[in-house]
Amino acid sequence: MLLGFPLLSLAIWLPILFGVLVLTTGGDRNAPLARWLALAGALLGFLVTLPLYAKFDISVVEMQFVEMRPWIERFNAHYHLGVDGISLLFILLNSFMTPLVVIASWRVIESRVAQYMAAFLIMSGLLNGVFSSLDAVLFYLFFEAMLIPMFLIIGIWGGPDRVYAAVKFFLYTLLGSLLMLVAFIYLYDVSGGSFEILDYHDLRLSLTEQILIFIAFLLSFAVKVPMWPVHTWLPDAHVEAPTGGSVILAAILLKIGGYGFMRFSLPITPDASHYLAGFMIALSLIAVVYIGLVALVQADMKKLIAYSSVSHMGFVTLGIFIFNAYGAEGALVQMVSHGFISGALFLCVGVLYDRMHTRMIADYGGVVNKMPVFASLFMLFAMANSGLPATSGFVGEFMVIMGSLKVNFWYAALAATTLVFGAAYTLWMYKRVIFGAVANSHVEALSDITLREALVLGLLALAVLGMGVYPKPFTDVMHASVNNLLTHVAQSKL
Repeated sequence: MLLGFPLLSLAIWLPILFGVLVLTTGGDRNAPLARWLALAGALLGFLVTLPLYAKFDISVVEMQFVEMRPWIERFNAHYHLGVDGISLLFILLNSFMTPLVVIASWRVIESRVAQYMAAFLIMSGLLNGVFSSLDAVLFYLFFEAMLIPMFLIIGIWGGPDRVYAAVKFFLYTLLGSLLMLVAFIYLYDVSGGSFEILDYHDLRLSLTEQILIFIAFLLSFAVKVPMWPVHTWLPDAHVEAPTGGSVILAAILLKIGGYGFMRFSLPITPDASHYLAGFMIALSLIAVVYIGLVALVQADMKKLIAYSSVSHMGFVTLGIFIFNAYGAEGALVQMVSHGFISGALFLCVGVLYDRMHTRMIADYGGVVNKMPVFASLFMLFAMANSGLPATSGFVGEFMVIMGSLKVNFWYAALAATTLVFGAAYTLWMYKRVIFGAVANSHVEALSDITLREALVLGLLALAVLGMGVYPKPFTDVMHASVNNLLTHVAQSKL
């Protein structure tokens, strides 16, 4: 609560309310009204989250802006919300990306406009609920509910194989999360009938109990990250999803996995986290190296960026399970940065696809001759994806590599290969698409980005450069919470 206003509830329910209002606008004859109403809801949803950052006390480790009300009293479940330095930035990132997706989809989506816009608004509110829930039942409710809008976005507005991709996405994430529900029920029982997530941090569980709970969480969150080898749903989902769906999927949904490890796995099962750290690091490094090589051979731009996301998210899980401040904060910075960069790259592919209706790299060439402004912005995001210093892509990766070096030289050496592979697949794609002579008559007919497209990509460019040049406003928020988490995990080490 702040000045009597439940800011977290507003961040959750305001976008959902506007999503419902957008649905009431009717068919596509009222599409302009649906678009403007959706933009108003997305902007208001972003504005109500700004006081969360402005009034956040960076020296406090406890949850802030806490709201708690009775909910399912029979099972002692509460409507309990709060944020700390780990969750705050994800709410801001989600609320920042939602208006950009609405603007980017302004003219692209021409059928079922109201339903499309409403799906993103409702999903934005549900995602804020995921990042602010402090009750296990409430978290699980938001965690499962936010699958539905994304399922519909892929399944209705996606490509030719959209139904297959949507069902695969839904089944992977649903099956993993069912084991998480089993873990919550067990924790409810051993805690004496509490669904309070923070109560679980103080439980004294045997190593066997912790390992089983850790595995249950792992199968849920690893799919979300996604970690190798449960990553195969992601390229299909990205390729078939509309541009806006790919943006939110990469920028926000993947972050739930990393957030889940830091909110649940580490504090609830600290001994198991240490015991299985080598296994988690091995999976992370396989993602960084092997999936980076897989990205190198992709012919579809969207699929290349999808595999790039898997490789870059390997840094996140690596940073989390090396148990030092550089690694944990680097993982958080990497997640926020990846939200900006991957979202921007998918929007860039969307700009080209809207004009030429192909994502194949071979169909392009010489785009810079016709779209110089677009080529400049695309270059910035490509460089950021390659880890160029002074961009946000460098900061998180550098911190994780530094943290890894404190633990094991070879962890750092293998992780650092992403600077080579990332540059290889990203810049090679950029070179083939953007440079050279005009490839064909379709490229010859291209026109540069519109003011609307420039606004969206320009804001993301400012975010990428701002975070890269001056990451302190981001890292200051997370210091106290990360140090408190690491202290808790270290005290329980076997």
